[in-house]
Amino acid sequence: MNQIRRAMMADVEAVRDLYDTLNDYLATHVNYTGWTKGVYPNAETALTGIQKEELFVIYEEGHLAGTVILNHDQAEAYEEGSWSEELNNEEVLVVHTLAIHPEYTGRGIATKLLEFAANYGKEQGIKAIRLDASIGNTPAQALYTKCGYKEAGIVDLRLGIPELVWFKLYELPLNKM
Repeated sequence: MNQIRRAMMADVEAVRDLYDTLNDYLATHVNYTGWTKGVYPNAETALTGIQKEELFVIYEEGHLAGTVILNHDQAEAYEEGSWSEELNNEEVLVVHTLAIHPEYTGRGIATKLLEFAANYGKEQGIKAIRLDASIGNTPAQALYTKCGYKEAGIVDLRLGIPELVWFKLYELPLNKM
């Protein structure tokens, strides 16, 4: 069984390597996420996530298989979402940077990280988990739907990146589980 835990400084190199490997892979395959090496996610993403104690990791057979950042930071555009109920930031857990090493795709790692997020949220008294996926990221959208998330609208996250304008919002209410 794979254990998901909060990342530590000892994980920072492995997380940076995962982000670089994933972005190299995305540069030569269909890049559903729109992520770019050196831009996002990058070494700063890893370091900040670890320092803020928001980055979680899952290892498989001694290798970093995936990561996720969990916090309360809802993008301003989330105010435009059709959420199940109006909640303040402290009542919401937001999933960011769900990243799976290319060698571990198709093994259920992303599902395990999302299940972890739901359990972690329940333990923290969180009422809902929210996240977004770029409009073209159909694999992520299928995953979120499979995991019980409901679509809550389409918004412009105002990232200033022409290829990344429209995002689907998703929500998993925890108080109804």
